[in-house]
Amino acid sequence: MMESVDGRIDCDMTEQIDPTNAYYDALDKLDCPSQLMGRVTMQMHYADAEPFVPSDKTPIGQERFYVATRAAGYTVALDTHGTLHWSQSVYDNRPLLVITSEACPKEYLDYLTARHISWIAIGKERIDLRLAMNRLSNEFGVKRLAITGGGHINGAFLEAGLIDEVSVMIGAGIDGRKGMTAVFDGIEDINRPATLLRLESVEQVTESTVWLKYTIKQ
Repeated sequence: MMESVDGRIDCDMTEQIDPTNAYYDALDKLDCPSQLMGRVTMQMHYADAEPFVPSDKTPIGQERFYVATRAAGYTVALDTHGTLHWSQSVYDNRPLLVITSEACPKEYLDYLTARHISWIAIGKERIDLRLAMNRLSNEFGVKRLAITGGGHINGAFLEAGLIDEVSVMIGAGIDGRKGMTAVFDGIEDINRPATLLRLESVEQVTESTVWLKYTIKQ
């Protein structure tokens, strides 16, 4: 993630404090063939503006998956209820793969299948991240995955114990605006202990931006 000194990640703001390609260069160096983003980030940068509106809201109601294509890596979208509309099946030169809950309308998953888009429906009312990651590994061959968008998605993966490494770039700027999302956000358990990290490296990548890499302390 690219963040301000106060840990905020609003894209318009981070582009102001570091307009270079340092973030994308670092992402390439991390060697993650697959990248995952949440619904909000996908809506902002990839999906069509108009949402998918089913004529039949009957949920699929069971765990299912569909492999449209086998690939070395995927662009993975989390979309719990199946609302994102897609104009293509490949983004950033990687096949799209959509993960929903089992509450997602079957019509939406049929829509993805017809567009040759891989999908996983897993978790009753919300996506079960642990089971979803197992399915990604076992059925789609995903072994290394970068989570690249959304403080609440980052927080959900952190809470589920699914993060092995943390890679953040801190640009020389402060956001300070009330209510802006932090790099890890949305965990409701106020008594949850801090996640301890082990610093692996520090690198100055531009005149004013540093890149920090950590692993999770066990």
